[in-house]
Amino acid sequence: MNATTPTSASNSPNNYHVSVLLNESLEALAIQPEGMYVDATFGGGGHSKGILQHLGPNGRLFVFDQDADAAANLPDDPRIVFLPYNFRHLQRILRLHQVTKVDGILADLGVSSHQFDEGNRGFSIRYDGPLDMRMDRRQPLTAADIVRTLDEKQLHKMFEQYGEVTNSKTLARLIVQQRIHMQSETIPQFKNMISAAVKGNPNKYLAQVFQALRMEVNDELGALKEMLQQIPALLKPGGRAAIITFHSIEDRIVKNFFRQGEVDEIPANPLLPETKEKVFALVNKKPIQPSQIEQNKNPRSRSAKLRVAEKL
Repeated sequence: MNATTPTSASNSPNNYHVSVLLNESLEALAIQPEGMYVDATFGGGGHSKGILQHLGPNGRLFVFDQDADAAANLPDDPRIVFLPYNFRHLQRILRLHQVTKVDGILADLGVSSHQFDEGNRGFSIRYDGPLDMRMDRRQPLTAADIVRTLDEKQLHKMFEQYGEVTNSKTLARLIVQQRIHMQSETIPQFKNMISAAVKGNPNKYLAQVFQALRMEVNDELGALKEMLQQIPALLKPGGRAAIITFHSIEDRIVKNFFRQGEVDEIPANPLLPETKEKVFALVNKKPIQPSQIEQNKNPRSRSAKLRVAEKL
């Protein structure tokens, strides 16, 4: 079978994506049967289906996903509304649907298994597809464009911060040197371009490189910060936000926001009184992580962390 051709199983709803921390997320939201909720990352619909099971006939669920493929997983349920947008547009799109306040917001920041398993999407090192990695294929910028256009300093910063690549400076320099005479439009071409820089376990190294490219292509941290900053105005008092992260930078941003109301960490200054009014109460002071049973069943869940906060 051609590596770029998805199997029929990869398209079935059951295999689209395994929901991480499902029961923990539903419990964290403290769902009210007649409430209004947002699943900001619909994906395979697992979390949404769980929310619907806890909602009564008058409850409503608005789901966001910028990946058009996710719409195929929508259940036939009048209580759910699918919104094909990046969650950075949360407030504006909800307002178009006459929604200004909700009881809970859930976001699972992991990449869907479906995206990793579709060779022509370019997310995985396993396939021979294009170096793409766009979650929203309506946007023009691809991973190949990033490799071709970012300067050495930008590439170095990207691989160091987003991928924690040990020799990110060497890798950035190699790319700038090689791209003058080498193509990087496909995954094999890019792997060939950077082969001299690969250190340690090749699969782990390439996974870190691909993670950095994916985060840059989709502006994942920028979108996360924009989404978080809209939550206080959207949540009703007592409403809850539950965010699942898979990267240390994402987790730090969410932690800072829930604790301080700012996406960037504010250094403590004992000489200044704390004047900023608290927005949230932490439901869990430490992040909730998958059980060993879940990690064994779904290895992709191992780095997941769930943080939950309640609007004051």
